[in-house]
Amino acid sequence: GEGLFLEFREEALQAWLARKQAGSREEMLRVGHRAWREAREQAPADAGFPGMRYVVLHSLAHALMRQLSVECGYALASIRERVYAREADGEGPAMAGMLLYTAAPDSEGTLGGLVSLGEPVPLGRHLDQCLHMAQVCSSDPLCAEHDPSVGPATLHGAACHACLFVPETSCERANRYLDRAALVPIFGLERSGLFADLVED
Repeated sequence: GEGLFLEFREEALQAWLARKQAGSREEMLRVGHRAWREAREQAPADAGFPGMRYVVLHSLAHALMRQLSVECGYALASIRERVYAREADGEGPAMAGMLLYTAAPDSEGTLGGLVSLGEPVPLGRHLDQCLHMAQVCSSDPLCAEHDPSVGPATLHGAACHACLFVPETSCERANRYLDRAALVPIFGLERSGLFADLVED
């Protein structure tokens, strides 16, 4: 197989996590998580929430997988993710990274096709493109306005099959804990994303 590993600068991630907008999105997702567990009689209701660090990394992994599949030679269902997200604690340092990989090189893909897109120039181009694509969804405003803290319990914010969802074989969390608003400005939330300053025109 082959893959790409991306690591985030901890100081940039911490600065974003400290912002009010990130905190309000995290609380919205936390309420949805709690309601989802309560509806399934899982206790304690607050257990297992991965936090906003995970949500932003997971959302970027999905956006980038969808973008890379256009050029790498592998179908989206053949690319998988592994997200490494943890706050610093007594067990070790903070982690903020993602691995996008394929373990099934065959006639469908080109061995080395995924790795070659990890070179600085093509990777920069694909990151820029996936972030611009994440700003708008064909299901907006319905997708952008989705609030997991209201109505039926769900485990995602602004995310759907038209923008961030990937085949279940590709996702380690079954398309849960995703939110375009964690990445970029979206309809009604112009300043909430980690990459908001990079995609402004």
